[in-house]
Amino acid sequence: MLTAGAVRCTRIPGTHSSRAAFKETTPIRRPFKAAAPVKDGPRANYDITVYTVQLIGAEGENLGPTPTRDAIRMAEEAGLDLVEISPNATPPVAKILDLGKLKYESQKKAAAARKKQKIIEIKEIKMRPNIDDHDYETKMKAAKRFFEEGDKVKITLRFRGREMAHMDLGMKLLDKVRGDVEGIAKVEAEAKLEGRQMMMILAPK
Repeated sequence: MLTAGAVRCTRIPGTHSSRAAFKETTPIRRPFKAAAPVKDGPRANYDITVYTVQLIGAEGENLGPTPTRDAIRMAEEAGLDLVEISPNATPPVAKILDLGKLKYESQKKAAAARKKQKIIEIKEIKMRPNIDDHDYETKMKAAKRFFEEGDKVKITLRFRGREMAHMDLGMKLLDKVRGDVEGIAKVEAEAKLEGRQMMMILAPK
């Protein structure tokens, strides 16, 4: 019978020494340590592990180096939080403020920034070398609207049959387009011929 705390041992076969060799068969258990959760945003309250912080009060006043535990107590008494706003300073700078309000404002700013982000697209406008004035004005209005929205515009001229013998008409039309949008757009890719198409890309200024 084993007493409390005893280790079960077995004799190793083939041992002829007067002192028997034993091996331990009790498994060694190591304590399990869960990974620490990763938190977003600045450290606050008891997550601030430094001993001293440069304390900024709730009204923005500089209270100087303060023991962190005292700063947390002051924040709690004010019904607010102690938030580390400059962790790389010596000592780190912490401010007494409303952490919930800070997170809300940060999320609001991030949402506004995402809303302002614009994915630039290239809009294509197709024309014929002998396009009539009314059709040209309609297409140019569309091009100017695209520029106002921040998009680029690719002007594509399609030549058919004998029109290939009059490439100069295409160049004159693209020069006219360039001149008509000079105040709001610039040429990003000069006119070039690919097969039966002549193309030019314009970008908003």
